[in-house]
Amino acid sequence: QYTNKINILKDITNMISYNYLCFLTLIKKEIFRFLKVGIQTIVGPAISSLLFLAVFSLALGRSVNSINGIDLPYFIAPGLIMMTMLQNSFANSASSIGQSKFQGNIVDILMAPLNNLELTLGYIIGSVCRGVICGLFTTLGVLIFIPLQIYSFSALIFFTLTGCIMMGTLGTIVGIWADKWDQQQGITNFIVLPLTFLPGTFYSISRLPDFWQTVSSINPFFYNIDGFRYAFTGRSDSSLISGSIFLIILNIMLIMICYLMFKKGYKIKF
Repeated sequence: QYTNKINILKDITNMISYNYLCFLTLIKKEIFRFLKVGIQTIVGPAISSLLFLAVFSLALGRSVNSINGIDLPYFIAPGLIMMTMLQNSFANSASSIGQSKFQGNIVDILMAPLNNLELTLGYIIGSVCRGVICGLFTTLGVLIFIPLQIYSFSALIFFTLTGCIMMGTLGTIVGIWADKWDQQQGITNFIVLPLTFLPGTFYSISRLPDFWQTVSSINPFFYNIDGFRYAFTGRSDSSLISGSIFLIILNIMLIMICYLMFKKGYKIKF
């Protein structure tokens, strides 16, 4: 454990002292990668979220006017924005590493003068950038129909970053772990999508039975969506402090897992 701490400190020192150009190049590569196909990676998710908003507003608008005292469109819109950011942050790092592995060009990244911490943070920051940009485009689309107002800028920034970092690290882990596209798509379809749809995106968990409320309380996606909704509405279904602490600890653990996977060369070095 002591040796691992020394290695991490060396990686941090090297990154700060002289290797920032390589580190910034990796981030630039990750950002340009999704910007070149922006219609698919940015505009597409924004349109999908607007369609969800339209469908739920039209389908439930007459029978459900409000949730927890919040008008239905104002309740759903923040959840959809956060859901878009979470899904796209995950997709960015997972697809980037997956494509590099399956095409055999990940060796170009591994041979670059980048230490394990720089590789970890480079992919995560690229994912955060895609998530934030997708969230901005989705928000701009929502504002055309719903005049959202920000209640708490600090909550908006905090839960945006913690959510995108969480999914960026998960995408990195899945990208390294998956040996083929089927495995990666299986994680996306059977884990990521359900977990982003179910934790109160379209409803309040206070309406769920006690058992499912307990299940939702251990779902980190719930705290991101609930906190992000609070940034616009000023109301939440959970303790923001507890949720924030939970997300910070989880993100630190996930970043360490990513770092150790790069350090060990798990499924990327042979």
